[in-house]
Amino acid sequence: MAPPGTGGGDGGGDGDGGVGVAVPCLRSVNSRELSEVVFNNRSPRSVLPIWVDFEGRPRSYPVLRPRTGRVMYSYRGHLWLFRDAGTNDGLLVNRQELFIAAPDVSKADITLPVFTLKERCLQVVRSLVRPVDYRKLDIVRSLCEELEDRPDVEKDLQRLSLERSETLGNGTLE
Repeated sequence: MAPPGTGGGDGGGDGDGGVGVAVPCLRSVNSRELSEVVFNNRSPRSVLPIWVDFEGRPRSYPVLRPRTGRVMYSYRGHLWLFRDAGTNDGLLVNRQELFIAAPDVSKADITLPVFTLKERCLQVVRSLVRPVDYRKLDIVRSLCEELEDRPDVEKDLQRLSLERSETLGNGTLE
């Protein structure tokens, strides 16, 4: 598969959310240092690889079928997320939520996280009940709201950006 775009922005920009407060933004580094990596789907689910581009926007790549792999040509500093292609639930890669390509990392093992019982129940209900029928269920309103709050890549990128900026702000690195 061809490498993700090597052109594009320089990853710059002030990250200003338009309110005068800097909003952190995860984005891939525009690097020319090749990183060949094997994406191994070790899960029973179809996986959607998502490259985070130089502007911090998610870019979907072809789905990986369960228990398959694919050689990807990426670049040092490119960021990848992996989602369940059917439910959009976040998956883990090398036991992390975010994969950062590097020349010395040759594999990305994609696995299911350990979902809480509540998370798993929400997944099952979402698979069985149409969204328009959530409010008809005989459950508390807060659970209906959680059902309606479906997994979202953009939301996860914002959360990961904030977590990373707080970690760096506290002077601790991963």
